[in-house]
Amino acid sequence: MEQNNNAQFQIELIEEIAEGTYANMAVIAHSTSEFVMDFVRVMPGVAKAKVKSRIVMTPEHSKRLLYALQDNIRRYEAQFGEITMPEQRGGFPAGGGFKGEA
Repeated sequence: MEQNNNAQFQIELIEEIAEGTYANMAVIAHSTSEFVMDFVRVMPGVAKAKVKSRIVMTPEHSKRLLYALQDNIRRYEAQFGEITMPEQRGGFPAGGGFKGEA
């Protein structure tokens, strides 16, 4: 049976999720079958931070996310200019930034 790739579906966004969750750090781990992304909010002067959201994805979906982020960053920079990183400006990311840990 062929799968119809042109099928449309609706995505529901409930109010609690629509507000979003702020994160200024991510820790990423992986196994052979999944990627685990913990999104963390680090506050200045506070020694402990809490994971605010955990997303678990297959390797294939993780790569699709990478491509989607790359495409969106490319379009953002075409419209608003290059996103400069603190390291490029001679500083360090506040709160730790994003980490890839296996």
